[in-house]
Amino acid sequence: MGSQAEDDARKSQGLEYSSDVKSSFSDEKDKSLAIEPAQTHNPPLNEKKSYTATETPVPTKESPKGSASHGESILPGWTRMRPLRMKAMGRGKKPGEGTNGIVTERSGSEERGDKDLKGVTTNNTTASGAGDLEGLTQMTSDDGLLDGSEDGNQRGNAIADTSSTVVYKVYKRRWFGLVQLVLLNIIVSWDWLSYSASSKTCAEYYSITESQLNWLATGFLFAFVAATPFTILTLNKGGPKSSIITASVLLLLGNWIRYAATRSGKHGNFGGVMFGQILTGISQPFVLAAPTRYSDMWFTNRGRVAATAVMSLANPLGGALAQLIGPFWTSSPSDVPNLVLYISIIATVACVPSFFLPSHPPTPTSPSSSTPKTPLRPSLHTLFTTPEFYMIFLPFSILVGLFNSASSLINQILEPYSFTEDQAGIAGALLIVVGLVTAAVTSPVIDKTKSYLLAIKLQVPIIALSYLAFTFAPQTRELAAVYTILSILGAASFSLVPVVLEYITEITHPVSPEVTSTICWSGGQLLGGIFIVISDALRDGRGGEDDGSKRPPGNMYRALVFQAVVAMVAVPLPLCLGLFGRGHGVRMRRIEEDVGRREEGTV
Repeated sequence: MGSQAEDDARKSQGLEYSSDVKSSFSDEKDKSLAIEPAQTHNPPLNEKKSYTATETPVPTKESPKGSASHGESILPGWTRMRPLRMKAMGRGKKPGEGTNGIVTERSGSEERGDKDLKGVTTNNTTASGAGDLEGLTQMTSDDGLLDGSEDGNQRGNAIADTSSTVVYKVYKRRWFGLVQLVLLNIIVSWDWLSYSASSKTCAEYYSITESQLNWLATGFLFAFVAATPFTILTLNKGGPKSSIITASVLLLLGNWIRYAATRSGKHGNFGGVMFGQILTGISQPFVLAAPTRYSDMWFTNRGRVAATAVMSLANPLGGALAQLIGPFWTSSPSDVPNLVLYISIIATVACVPSFFLPSHPPTPTSPSSSTPKTPLRPSLHTLFTTPEFYMIFLPFSILVGLFNSASSLINQILEPYSFTEDQAGIAGALLIVVGLVTAAVTSPVIDKTKSYLLAIKLQVPIIALSYLAFTFAPQTRELAAVYTILSILGAASFSLVPVVLEYITEITHPVSPEVTSTICWSGGQLLGGIFIVISDALRDGRGGEDDGSKRPPGNMYRALVFQAVVAMVAVPLPLCLGLFGRGHGVRMRRIEEDVGRREEGTV
């Protein structure tokens, strides 16, 4: 007979045995349990079963042939409990934790409800402890695991071996793709602003006007828009790697064509330079729209904003390098070919690793990353019929367009007020570098708190006020005023970019991220090109040197006023998000899915 402690342990599990049954435990060879059911039929799996030890079970048709010995009861076969043989049953693990510490989701059989056997097993995962006993109490003879036949045992093993549980895991190799997207975004933006900070010197080398030189930046932005449909298709069908390889090929061709055209003749071949610039412009959407798709595929919701920020904000970092380094490499017109050569060499080094990246993680990183995305056409229909999409897309496009315009024209805005090209380059670099530092600080905080909407509603008004203040900064002829305002503008603008890209992905989930990000960036590039053309047209047409007045010859005061007005127009839309009974439109659906799946199972 077993000890009193064993009896107490069995009672704590809700099972009580008759005295005859207790005596059977003294025999080490027979581990059968005689448990009498309160009802003779097999109840459904979702129904709890109760047992009693006070009555002797009546033999039924299900009872095995043979008679009971003296002092023993005849037990039905389905009540005979065999040792449960499941490969992944471990000890000492927390529920839902694998043998390697990997946390898992519930299996597909669990999602279908109680009608199917609930087993959480893989080659590397297990559920144990109290959960094991609870799982046993949910099994009946229909499971085949409690049946005394060899058939039942084989069937139980089959179920244990074939139960499918998805393992969600992040991989270290994800950093290779992240670094590659950072490099490509730096190069593509450097190509865009190659001539902006030293526009006067470059225009002199190519023997053209500064307005004509502006078309290199404008054509680059319009090329982005033209490539948008191909970008969406490439990312949607081939994933980030296909997009990265496409961008790398275009960047290699575009940079070396620009260099060959620059070396062609005394003043180069401006048409060839424009063709190479357009190729680099076509490459930009393939790397600028890829970060949200890449972070959705390779990162969890605890790191997506930070990952998107690093990859996306590398783009303006390239612009900062162009603004800062360009003037030092072009002290005279004859230095322009060397400027283009150096950029081409850097681009080549950055593009080569693209061909060796992994295309996708071996297993999904989170439930939302494994969720099938909405097909392309329904995605577009969903976006263009959702008010919240417009309330984010329009302000984002306007502010990105204004930033592109200001970055491209920074030297031409400051030059009439006697600022040098070096000072203009530093101003452009501050606009970007301060923004990058601010984004590096705010992105992890916003990523952790998920306060996307609050950040958007705070940053958009700050950006608009900064454009208003910058309208009057150049005429002060004080570097402190220009640098301070541009630093504030950069800080607010750059910290806004990753927040908007991730937030619009959240509220439109399961629309694929590359669709929303590509459309948003395309709107910003299109408006940026338009704003450059409009600002150039608003330039003061008088020639001459700075006369010390508030409106010297060649000033762009009217262009600055235009920028401030457009920026203020963009403010009301994001402030209305979630208002007027549209709270459901700002739900973060992707995070809700991850949290919901984690609560149902274990992640």
